[in-house]
Amino acid sequence: MGYEKWLQDINAKKLNRRSFLETSGKAAFAATLSLTIPYSLAKKGVEASFTFNEYPFTLGVASGDPLPDGVVLWTRLAPNPTAADGLGGMIDKNIRVEWEMAEDEKFSKVVKRGTEVAMQEFAHSVHAEVHGLKPGREYYYRFKAGNELSPVGRTKTAPARGAHLDSLSFAFASCQAWVGGRYSAYRDMAQQDLDLVFHLGDYIYEKRDTATLADFRNQHALYKTSPDLQAAHAAFPFIVTFDDHEIENNWANSISQPDGEESNQNFLALRAAAFQAYYEHLPLRLQSKPHGSDMILYRQFTYGNLADFSVLDTRQYRDDQLSDGFPGAPLHPDASSPSRTMMGSKQEKWLLKNLENSKARWNVIAQQTIMAQFDYDPGSGISVNHDQWDGYTAERDRILRFIQEHRPSNPIVLAGDWHSSWVNDLKADFRNPHSETLATEFVGTSISSGCGWNGNVEAALPANPHVKFFNGDLRGYVKCEVTHDRWKSDYRVVPEPGDANAKAFTMTTWVVENGKPGAIEVGTSNYNKIGLAVK
Repeated sequence: MGYEKWLQDINAKKLNRRSFLETSGKAAFAATLSLTIPYSLAKKGVEASFTFNEYPFTLGVASGDPLPDGVVLWTRLAPNPTAADGLGGMIDKNIRVEWEMAEDEKFSKVVKRGTEVAMQEFAHSVHAEVHGLKPGREYYYRFKAGNELSPVGRTKTAPARGAHLDSLSFAFASCQAWVGGRYSAYRDMAQQDLDLVFHLGDYIYEKRDTATLADFRNQHALYKTSPDLQAAHAAFPFIVTFDDHEIENNWANSISQPDGEESNQNFLALRAAAFQAYYEHLPLRLQSKPHGSDMILYRQFTYGNLADFSVLDTRQYRDDQLSDGFPGAPLHPDASSPSRTMMGSKQEKWLLKNLENSKARWNVIAQQTIMAQFDYDPGSGISVNHDQWDGYTAERDRILRFIQEHRPSNPIVLAGDWHSSWVNDLKADFRNPHSETLATEFVGTSISSGCGWNGNVEAALPANPHVKFFNGDLRGYVKCEVTHDRWKSDYRVVPEPGDANAKAFTMTTWVVENGKPGAIEVGTSNYNKIGLAVK
């Protein structure tokens, strides 16, 4: 289905109610509804036939966390999505929401249906975990609440574990500060033929006065009003993880930035509010539902025998940054301390176990910040960004040393955060350009967030020969096409992220061949006055 068709569905909003009930089967649906409402909620009262005066599916629909037998479906009832109280214009009642999945977009072949309860406690969001689907299959889904029907979404399950998979196509994105209410990079993404999308953090940006659950809800709701973002979510399943701006700039574990601005207790309350709003607005499974200020977000996804994805959380368990220098500060002597961590010991062991046990052709670490070393001092000194892996070098060294010793097949690192495009060789010794290249890192630029440190990076590129490409001027995302023989990354960018009519193009294309760490550029656009390639 083309992008324009998605927009037609979203703008039309209302689908035929009679068709929904007929394709579902009235008797089957009634039986399902009576069985799936928990007794505790039924006792409280659930509005089953609520009449909306305004359309409630203003934030669209989404799917996520695809497994071989199912996905999670998401929506939120919000007739007035940015209402000051953060409740989206909803009444203080629990609302029954029906959903159905079909093999076709006309819903003539419905395969699954069920009911969830949209609770006021969670801003009337819905997270329906669907099981019993076929692996590697495309499905369509929609919701019904009261007298209203949602737009139609499309999703796809992962292939069966260990099954042979010839190819995989996906995109990864990050950093989408609100720009004019439009995201032209997402407009382009929604037109691609993808199996899934990874979002690597900074889905929203906190404001100076973002302090309450209502504040965080309204930031998420504001971003979700973008028709281009809605179209991308409706077209593909998303796998998401947060970085810092979903909560607060450069936060670390229980520590607010800058140090001393907030007590740990106050910051954990802020974090709990931010975590809840994050969960309420994204297609996450119940296992990621926050418990106060704690949230399990690191998880693994397997795509047949082709790719294993380890999705990291590098904020919730990290030690505090050693310096807030921006974009680089003199290297702190404690940066190499073995005790310093970005992931926490439990997550680090989990990651290394994933790499050790993987039988996939490609082993992907999808995470937030740049892993490669980068020295911002073009002279004899060393200046780094301590918020990235350069502030936690011992843990990075352990990962790279493990790769060198255990040789997992074709390790690839994905990153965002720095609002710029990079292709990096991950070296056994970054101080020695002739040392072995152990893995390749692709860093995607931002969807819309600006980059003010181009000059700092460009001046220091000669001192960092493992950086194969850099561009900080253009916004967009990275599209990856993977086979057993090679990995191809297209850097899809737009000149103006806030321009709804901006046309995307491929700025540069890089390939990693099976068994040969290190990327090779195979194509570049004519936009060379902006692109900066280092060869």
